[in-house]
Amino acid sequence: MSSYSFMRRTVLGVALTLLLGGCATFSKDGGFDSVAQIAEARLGKTVRPVRSSDDARAIDASIKNLLAKPLTADDAVQIALLNNRGLQAGYAELGIAEADLVQAGRLHNPGFDFKHITQGADTIIERTFTMSLVNLIMLPQASRLEQQRFEAVKLQVANQVLRLAADTRKAYFEAVAAQQSVLYAKQVNAAAEAGAELGNRMARVGNWSKLEQDREQVFYADATAAVARAEKESVMAREKLTRLLGLWGDETQFQLPERLPDLPARPLQVKDAEAFAINNRLDIQAARQQTASLASSLGLTRTTRFINVLDLGYVRNTDSGLPRATGYELSLEIPIFDWGSARVARAEAIYMQSVNHLAETAVNARSAVRESYLGYRSAYDLARHYRDNIVPLRKQISDENLLRYNGMLISVFELLADAREQVLSVNGYINALKDYWVAQTDLSAALGGNLPANLSNKE
Repeated sequence: MSSYSFMRRTVLGVALTLLLGGCATFSKDGGFDSVAQIAEARLGKTVRPVRSSDDARAIDASIKNLLAKPLTADDAVQIALLNNRGLQAGYAELGIAEADLVQAGRLHNPGFDFKHITQGADTIIERTFTMSLVNLIMLPQASRLEQQRFEAVKLQVANQVLRLAADTRKAYFEAVAAQQSVLYAKQVNAAAEAGAELGNRMARVGNWSKLEQDREQVFYADATAAVARAEKESVMAREKLTRLLGLWGDETQFQLPERLPDLPARPLQVKDAEAFAINNRLDIQAARQQTASLASSLGLTRTTRFINVLDLGYVRNTDSGLPRATGYELSLEIPIFDWGSARVARAEAIYMQSVNHLAETAVNARSAVRESYLGYRSAYDLARHYRDNIVPLRKQISDENLLRYNGMLISVFELLADAREQVLSVNGYINALKDYWVAQTDLSAALGGNLPANLSNKE
């Protein structure tokens, strides 16, 4: 086969590849559909990137509709998924990864060299058209690498959605519990104020000692301080929730329910929780995808370790008075000083780093599942203990003391002392109930954002 025929076939091949390379374009959804499907399947929520003013107006309308009534935990999660700017910024990772994918599917720009030489009456013109053969040969493999990375980024962004949902749900329960504590602290403070006033009157007429009067005064002072502490904690919890919801201005005046949801009748029993988490968690899936991508990248580096530059060029020279000269040139970097061992070693180190990160992620996930389920059961048992034992017993004692006070068997001091002890029990139940809902959210997050279908309510 003549060199000219070889050159023609090469040029045709290059033209075909150029045509195929030019077909690499962006997708319509930018990789967002898979993220939206995961959010819908695991959370039952809608996610939407803000790419235009129409998107922003539609999201604002949805948020105003949700804020028109007291927020539920699900409403709070939906608002955060639509309005949190950090999450919207995270969506940009999809665009970056897709741009890299499209770029990897396109050939490098060819080079054109033109030389004009005048020698006496003669004129020599040299034209050379070159392009990188390494880029041409490795184009499919580079595209596969970027495709794998793109898939990993989709999982990472989806996992970011699940994390924000879990954080918002926990912040919601903390805010509601803090608000509930404020209401109860104010009720206690009002009762303490009445007790202190009663103590002052009884002391003035000589029916109470100075010691008894001081006890009521200090209880009133403590109750006042408790209101201040509760209000501070409520503001902090509400602001934390507001930040996650991405609200500002008048939107921050959203309403929360007065009390936490009731404790479920029975706790959840999860079978094969660790195995479910390993298969369901998106951070593990993303780590697997990244490790597979790095393995492919390592193979590519080993393949091209000796070749950094391999350019093929078409040459066409004209010289006045002589026939036109055509041909081709091949430019290859000679690996004398750099055999590519450093690049291979770096790729191997990055790959092993990813393998160990994957193993660490799996081990941590298993541990998180065990820890979160233990925390969930402990929180449920404690809240149920308060609900079924401590609070009813305390109320029963309070009712008995009231009967005895009405029968003049105990003094006002004893009745007020009993009220102080009841405060601790009610606050303990509020905190235990809040811890339960937070623990349930942690369990769901440890399992990958949703609970398995094989749930059981049998103890």
